[in-house]
Amino acid sequence: MAESSPIIDVWTQFLTGTPPGVNPEGENVFRNYGMLEVFHHGTDAAQMVEAMDRSGVRIALMAGDNAAVAQAQNRFPGRIYGEYHADPRHIMKAVRELDHYVRSCGFVALRIEPFMWRKAPTDRSYYPLYAKAAELDVTFQTQVGHTGPLFPSETGRPIYIDEVALDFPELRIVCGHIGWPWTEEMIAVAWKHRNVWIDTSAHVPKHYPSAFVHFLKTFGRDKVCFATDYPLLQWERVLKEVEALELPAEVTRRFLHDNAVKAFNLTHLSP
Repeated sequence: MAESSPIIDVWTQFLTGTPPGVNPEGENVFRNYGMLEVFHHGTDAAQMVEAMDRSGVRIALMAGDNAAVAQAQNRFPGRIYGEYHADPRHIMKAVRELDHYVRSCGFVALRIEPFMWRKAPTDRSYYPLYAKAAELDVTFQTQVGHTGPLFPSETGRPIYIDEVALDFPELRIVCGHIGWPWTEEMIAVAWKHRNVWIDTSAHVPKHYPSAFVHFLKTFGRDKVCFATDYPLLQWERVLKEVEALELPAEVTRRFLHDNAVKAFNLTHLSP
């Protein structure tokens, strides 16, 4: 698979190592995936790139502590590309930082996880960031679906993205985590809007809902981007399960590469 189609993973994390008990909300999801030790140790960028090489992953888009992500990007140019992780509590500071990390550091996206702030994606506090992302021509990536961390999940309802896409038709929007358990709602929003895509972060292919697999294979073949949420999920496992889906070669190429190039405007990064 890696030989026939270069792979772009559009959602990875730079985790800062966290001692046990300090962040029980975040520990919850890693415990459920059997990856609690990874949560405590954090992301090792060198080990990450080695794992990418073993699995044929050419590019990973990464968010987390913005300064640490910028360092990882500088250390591994052409392999890791940063996404600005926004804190909307200090909106003008965030707007200025987004501009800095895109213009000066080469970040390729804005990432917001609304559950962290307990505000739906339609909340007015995010709108200056959406406008700046559109101005900079970078993609807005967000979490949809339930939350693995112990936070309320309502902010992850995909239907909120419908209104954001209407308000910002020039803004490319990528919605992570397939929207589960509201996956069909997410499919409907992505089908409706030319500027909305879905990514598969934090979900293993053997558990994709049947409606999502149908969407991926048919009328949504241009709308789904491959993602793992590394280090939560490992490429070796996920890519084997992608193979087991027995997707047509053209669908596989779009899923693993082409759709990410379009959704994140990566034509200057990937052949």
